Amino acid sequence: MPMIIGVVAGLVLAAIIIVIGLFKLMWRVAEPNEALVISGSRHRTEGIEEGLGFRIVTGRGTFVVPGVQAVRKLSLDLNETELLVDCVTQQGIPLKVRGVVIFKVGDDFVSIANAARRFLDQQKFMGDRVHNVFAGHLRSIVGGLTVEDMIRDREKLTGQTRAASGSEMEKLGLIIDSLQIHEIEDPTGYIKNLAAPHAAAVHRDARIAQAEADRLATEAEQKAAARMSEATRDSEILQAGYQAERDKAAATSRQAGPLSEAAAKQEVVVQETRVAELEAQRREQQLQVDVRKPADAKAYEKRTLAEAERDVRISAAQAKAKETELAAIAEANRVKIAAAAQAEMTKVSGLAQAAATRATGEAEAAATQARGLAEAEAAKAKGLAEAASIQARAEALATNQEAVVAQQLAENWPEIVKAGASAFGNVEHMVLLNGADGMSDMFAKALTMGGTGLGLARQLLASMGTENGVSAVPPPASANGSTPRSHLIPLQDDDQA
Repeated sequence: MPMIIGVVAGLVLAAIIIVIGLFKLMWRVAEPNEALVISGSRHRTEGIEEGLGFRIVTGRGTFVVPGVQAVRKLSLDLNETELLVDCVTQQGIPLKVRGVVIFKVGDDFVSIANAARRFLDQQKFMGDRVHNVFAGHLRSIVGGLTVEDMIRDREKLTGQTRAASGSEMEKLGLIIDSLQIHEIEDPTGYIKNLAAPHAAAVHRDARIAQAEADRLATEAEQKAAARMSEATRDSEILQAGYQAERDKAAATSRQAGPLSEAAAKQEVVVQETRVAELEAQRREQQLQVDVRKPADAKAYEKRTLAEAERDVRISAAQAKAKETELAAIAEANRVKIAAAAQAEMTKVSGLAQAAATRATGEAEAAATQARGLAEAEAAKAKGLAEAASIQARAEALATNQEAVVAQQLAENWPEIVKAGASAFGNVEHMVLLNGADGMSDMFAKALTMGGTGLGLARQLLASMGTENGVSAVPPPASANGSTPRSHLIPLQDDDQA
């Protein structure tokens, strides 16, 4: 019996082990990040068209008939692929766009079925396929943009790329979790040139900010140094003060003995001085009683008598001054009246003298006028006579000029001879030939030198006549034989002139 029980127990245990083994062999569980694709029997899955021929299990377990059905796993993990795409912008500038695409198989059965059909045995090539899809769309989108658009709005580039690739990724059963453009490489330097002005401005602002920071730092350092110097100075001053107090205390302690002795002597001197002052006060009071008060009384008496005498003199002087003032007023009135009378008399006398003077002046003016008229008449008569004489002489010269000249030569012959002899006045030695005849010849030559004898005679007569005040010889006659009257005016003496 026990043996039977053991066999039965063994069989039951073996059966349990077999059942567990079969269960483990037939039961498959899908992990959260994977999908089980079970093929080998016809199944209908929601969202999948009928007759697909496989079953998809995610997130749960299922029975699989070994040998009848095949189970394969499709990873639902994230995948990423690097993008390095050579593009050309709308401006014709070549660029290299670097980015990354993070994708995965969609969680719905349709996406899993699409991905299973395309990548179930080629899951490791999934990144290359996605790279090719995105590279084509990225080139197309970059070709319609400018470099500035790509730099300023990368989100636009990313959005357009995702939108353009969405339908194709859906066909592949994939979804895009993230698309990032990491870098835009510019082999031509276009972007660098675009950034140069901004970089220069940023560099300038940075230098300005650095200079301002340096200035503030320098000012702070200078203020800190000044505060340190001030603190050092205050500390040294306090130390010097404390040292001075210590020195003073030491000196005071050293001088305590001599000061005490000097203070005692000073007290003695002070007491002696006070005694002397008291003695002086006593003597002053004694002088007040003995000398000053009697002297003040005498002085008061004399001052009072003097003031009384002064008042008497002032009263007498005031009376005398009043009397003098009244006398002066009376005298002034008298003088004023007398002056007025004298002024009136002087005025009358002046009027009389002015009338007499005016009459005398008028008489003298009439006499002077009469005398002037008489003198003018006399001068006029004299001038007429002289003019008649000159006229007569002019007529005589016009009719017989040679006779008049001969007469004047005869009348002035001594002067002519004297004038001729003056030519030999500077001759020291003279030799004469032919005696008297030679003398006569030389004298005749001297008379005729410088012109004819008649001309020389006329010049001599004219000069002698000028000295006598009358023109002796008339000037030569004009071309028509008449003599100008302006040359016949006789010369007058200075007294007559």
